Amino acid sequence: MHFVKKLKQALRETNSHLIVGLDTDVTKIPQFFKSAPNPIADFNNSVISATKDYVCGYKLNIAFYEKETELGWAAITSTIANIPQNLITIADAKRGDIENTTELYAQAFLDGFGFDSITVQPYMGQDSARPFLRRKNKFVWLLALTSNYGAKDFQFLKINKKPLWEVVTEKAITWNDHKIGFVVGANHTNELKKITKAYPDTPILVPGIGIQKNSLEKTVASLSHNLFVINQSRSIIYSAPKAQNETEFCEILSENAMKARDEINMLLVVKKKK
Repeated sequence: MHFVKKLKQALRETNSHLIVGLDTDVTKIPQFFKSAPNPIADFNNSVISATKDYVCGYKLNIAFYEKETELGWAAITSTIANIPQNLITIADAKRGDIENTTELYAQAFLDGFGFDSITVQPYMGQDSARPFLRRKNKFVWLLALTSNYGAKDFQFLKINKKPLWEVVTEKAITWNDHKIGFVVGANHTNELKKITKAYPDTPILVPGIGIQKNSLEKTVASLSHNLFVINQSRSIIYSAPKAQNETEFCEILSENAMKARDEINMLLVVKKKK
């Protein structure tokens, strides 16, 4: 199934635009997980069990797994196997290199681990994204406007009176407009409105809600289409630091994931009425 079709189906079936980010730091997980042979895998699988009814997918920040070497790679395999097939998966790897190197990244993340999609840096141009785009039914989330404070260093520099982020989106959409979406931080509401209006059929991945404390209300209001997913990581997965067992842990995470999903949906209803 084409990724965009899978995404639309997931949004419809789950009634959710929420992505849970599995940015799993073994030092921050509840103590009772740490006696497991692979604490990261056990933690992730409990998070999935607790939240799968309230999300449209999961995003794994690969740095947290690379740090743990063999244990981390094993955790990715276990995690992907436990995510329901109808939900989307994102390898937040932010790769981007010369084509023969990128081909190996595509083999690792899309072919090997079986992720549906991957985040990619656009700086090296079309050939650095081409191996990802060649994969059938896979998808690229291209970094357009990131939510970190350093985004202003380059992303808003003017080129022929246009900010660099706009030049990037205009160029990248010509590479393959059915296999490319954009990552746009929640703090860039004006730009979110412009991008979603310009590209009504292009999916958007929005980070920066939750711990980063950007306004969900302003973010949802700025979106000109509904083909978007909003990532929340630490605000959900670390919301039960004092849980004494898995049952208590899952109850707390379930409640918080449901609240996050419902808040997005409520804001969409409010926007529709205006």
